[in-house]
This record gives sequence, structure tokens and C-alpha cells, in this order.
Amino acid sequence: MGVDGQMDPLDFLTNENLLLFLHRKKTEISCMEQPHTFLTQLRDHDLLPDKLYKKLKGMRSREQRQKGVYDFLDWLEKEKSHRMHRFWGCVFKDHILHLYPTLRLLRNSLLDGTFSFYEKPTVEEGLTEKEQTEGKGEKVKETKNYRKQKIYDKASEDSDGPGPSSASTPTRKKPAKKPSFSSPIKKGDTQEIWKWPLYKTQLPVSCGNKEGTLHRDRLARGEKCIYAQGRWFTPSAFEQYGGKERCKNWTLAIRCRNTPLKKLIEEGHLQAPPMERRNRTCVQKSTRELFPVSSSDSSGADSDTSALMEEERDEDEFEEQRRREGETEFSVREEEVEEEADMEDLSVFLDPSLPVTCVSISGMLHKYRFASDVRGKCIRTDESWFTPEEFVRQEPSLTDGFWKRDILCHGKTLNFLLKKDILWIHSLLCECEMCSDQEQDLLAQKNDDTCYTCDSKRDIVCCDGCPRAFHPDCHLPALQGDSSGEWMCTFCVLRANQQWLYSSHMTEQDALNVPVSQNKLHCHYLLLYMYREDVHRVFVKDPCRTVAKYSQIIPQPMWLDRIKEKLEHGEYQTVGEFVSDFQLIFSNCSRFNKDNEFGRMGVKLKELFEKEFQNIFSIQ
Repeated sequence: MGVDGQMDPLDFLTNENLLLFLHRKKTEISCMEQPHTFLTQLRDHDLLPDKLYKKLKGMRSREQRQKGVYDFLDWLEKEKSHRMHRFWGCVFKDHILHLYPTLRLLRNSLLDGTFSFYEKPTVEEGLTEKEQTEGKGEKVKETKNYRKQKIYDKASEDSDGPGPSSASTPTRKKPAKKPSFSSPIKKGDTQEIWKWPLYKTQLPVSCGNKEGTLHRDRLARGEKCIYAQGRWFTPSAFEQYGGKERCKNWTLAIRCRNTPLKKLIEEGHLQAPPMERRNRTCVQKSTRELFPVSSSDSSGADSDTSALMEEERDEDEFEEQRRREGETEFSVREEEVEEEADMEDLSVFLDPSLPVTCVSISGMLHKYRFASDVRGKCIRTDESWFTPEEFVRQEPSLTDGFWKRDILCHGKTLNFLLKKDILWIHSLLCECEMCSDQEQDLLAQKNDDTCYTCDSKRDIVCCDGCPRAFHPDCHLPALQGDSSGEWMCTFCVLRANQQWLYSSHMTEQDALNVPVSQNKLHCHYLLLYMYREDVHRVFVKDPCRTVAKYSQIIPQPMWLDRIKEKLEHGEYQTVGEFVSDFQLIFSNCSRFNKDNEFGRMGVKLKELFEKEFQNIFSIQ
């Protein structure tokens, strides 16, 4: 499946077809304005050598760039002819097509048959007299076909068909000026595109001045089957969307190249929805009962009553179809009502960072970092930053994951957040840091923007082993002097050495009795972890200075900065002494706050500390 729900031309074209297409379109491609993103895409997929990429990027004048791009495409055609599927696959990516309208037109020419791989010679190129005569015969045949089509359209209008419009009025085309798409199309069949292999699963359709893509299998199942302007429609909804609701018959209002879908269904080129198929069978049976015909009068009766029978059958079918479509539209409206009912809950999306999941993986989406699917590493997991597309790829159970659909936030898809303007996709021309392709900006996106300990910015140092960043004095141990070069934070050092530090399990008492001097890494880790989890920084500073009457109730206060000071000055002999000061913080909190908000914070922090203590010391 390609752009906007259309078929992907790469699914049915051979490498030779695509090579010929490049040969004919090199000049058009080379004339693109600002080809930087186009060239970057090809370089990233190993189609454009880095040396040549830098040379093209350095060209200043428009003429130089055009010649350089053309020479590159010419080299690609000759030297990389076997990689045409990869080349056009890169060119036909959504973000490239949105940025370069020329490439979108090229892709459309492969889908609608305006590009021919099998050019026919014209009279100007020296056709023989016999060939010219045959051409005239074809012209006469086409004129007859045109007259038939005009008569059929007039009959459709007389039978409550759609009103006149630019989309439903046929125009005569000169023969042989616009060759058919491929060789399997026979002469005289150029209008019957529903028989082309290209349109085996989908058909281009129109209603009024609206165009869309009809998915055959969805129509046969009675589902929303027409994709247009980023939305799915039922046939009757698309009829209304095209301004033809007064027709009350979508099979006549919706057309494929000026041919009503009603004709395609009757001739077996399209399979009608299940309800319509059942209605047709029932109507035919009831009609035979209402109009019994003897064998002797059958021929005359058929000619006399066929029009009346057809009219009544169509009327019943249309009424039943409208009823069925009305039920479908009601279910759609019901979804919209349900969505509206959630409006008061949008407050959960106001936070600057939001929890997201994709099946079994989870992370935090930071809204200020979001740019698009492939730009802006905005989702933070425990170990890395990801773009939405990269985040979906981390889920092993998804083979065809789609970030708008498969990433959920508070039970809603990211597509919902985009529709509600909670997230905004940046323009392809955006030059912000999140959209930049500069190496320093891409490297910066791999790390946090704030200190892991105090959650503020200023001058931070980034870890080379994980996304964390710290102020030099916030990290434990504190960073001294020049911090340039490769540096690993305490979290990464502990993780790298965890296997051999305590390869065997120990009891809690054994862990409390070990000396601090041999386990300073563990103590640093626990203290940093507590700083991080105290998100409101309630337990960081001396409470006697910030809380009224605290010293009158709590005789022995303790806080995180005090534990850090004692640890750095070597005042702890055993891990048990270090842990007892944390327990003092928690007991003081419980005594002073009882069961209020701060008391619950202390209980939660106590649980986290005890769990992490057991993990890093491998306590059974």
C-alpha cells in the first residue's frame, strides 16, 4: 500500500520498467528546487556515495545543481541499474512526495496510466498508408463508443441519476495522443480500467468534484471502502461528500472514469456489498411471484414488463441500501458522540510529558520534542530516546506497525492527539533543532535536556552510555575539571559491573554490614535514585528552614542533601548506617504529616528505596 491508501506501483512494475521510467524522467527530477532532502534520502539508503553527496551539497548555483543531479541520475541508471526498486522506494516515501510535487506527479503517472512503457508510433513519425487507415478506423470506433456513452449518461440522468457536473460529463479525446498504460490493454479497451491488472484491488472513483480510491474487498464486505483526503467513507457517505446526496443512489452517483458503479456491479466487475446482494435475490424472487408468466407468453411478457420490474427492483434495493447505510452512519456518529464525551478528559493530556505504550513497551512522550514520525526523538524509555517510528519498531510482535495507530496515550492513539491539536506535526521545511539533520543536533537528541537529579538545564554533561545528563555537582561522585571526552554516569558503571560485584545472593543483614568504602558505587546510585524519585523535591533541603514548627515536633531531622554531605565526607562506616538515615527521613515524614499528601509521598519513596536496595545488593 502506498501514499494516501493507494496501490504502490512498485508492487507490480519490474526492475526493467522502473529503469526505463528513470531514463525518461531524469531531466524532470534534476529540475527540482532545493533537492537537499531528496539527496539526503538517497545517501541514507546507500544509493548516493557520500563523496558525491558532499560535492552536490556544495554546489551554489541552480544550473550547477541541476547538472550535478542529472549526472548522478545518469550514473545511477548505468552503474546501479539493478537497484531500481530501492531507488524508487526511497523517492516514493511520504515525506519526500509531500516536499516535492514533481515526484508526486511522476508517481501518479504510473498509477493512472498517463505514462506508457510501450509508445505507439504517430503519423508524423512515418506511418504507412495501411497503418493510417487503421488509425482512422479506430477513430470511427471511438466516436461510436463516445455516442453510446453519451446516450447511456442521458438515460442515467432521466432515471433520477446525478445532476450534470464536470466529473460526470464525458469529453471526446483524440486517439493515439495518450497511449494506454501497458501492453496487456487491447485496442478499444482503454476506458475499461477496471479490467487492468493495475486495478485488481483498487479503483479510482469520483463523485461530483471529489476523488477517492475504492477498495474492492472492503466494498464486498460492506465496510468503509472509499479512501479520500485522509478519511474512509462508506459509499453513501462519499456520495454526500461529493454533493450528490439528492441522487439517493450511490451506485449511480459514484463513477469510475465516467462509468457508474451500478454498471460495473451489474456486469460483474465489482462485487456489491452483502446486504445489496441479498436484497437483489429477494427482489428477483418476489418479482417472479407478482408477475407470473406462462411459457407461451414468456417472450412477450418479458419485453412488456422488464422495464417495470427493473424500476421496482431498483427502488426496493435503493431503499434497503439507504437503510443499511443509515445504520452504518449511525455507528459512525455514535463513535463521534463517544469521542465528544471524552472532551472533559482532555486535561490528562495537558502535561508536558505523557505516558505512551506500544503493546508491551512503554515510555514517556515529551511534547516539546515531537516533530513527526521520523523527526524529533520525543519518546524516552529507560535506556534511550526514540522517534515515534523507531519506538514502534522496538515492539517485536508488530511486523507492520503504524505509529499513529499503535502508540497509545491514556487509551487514545497518537492520531487522536493530532486531531485534538495536542500534538502538531512540523512542516517539512521546518528548521528547528528537532527537525535538523545536522550531526550535532542529532547527537543532542539522544540525551536528556535537563539534569537527571534536579531537572533543571544550565550547563549539563551528557553520559555516553545512556540518555541521562547531569550537572557536574549534581552527579555522584561530582565531576571535577574538564568533562570533555567519553564519560559514563554512575548508573551505567553500576550496570556494567553488577554481574561480578554481587554474583551470589546475600541476606539483608549481610548487605547492611558491608563497609561503605567498598560499596560507594551502590550508595551513590541509591542516593541519585532518591533524588530522581523525589520529583517535587520535598525531601532535598533541611525541613527546619522550610516547614514551620518542624523542629518542635521532630527532634532529629534528616534530608537528602545532608546524607550526600555525610557520604562525601566519609562519615558512614557501614551501609547500615547509610540506610538508617534514609529510614529516619521516612519515619520523620510519617510522624509529622500523618496521612496527608506529603505523608503518602514519604510512603511511596520508602517503598521505592527498599525495592531498589534489595535489587542492587541481590538480596533474597
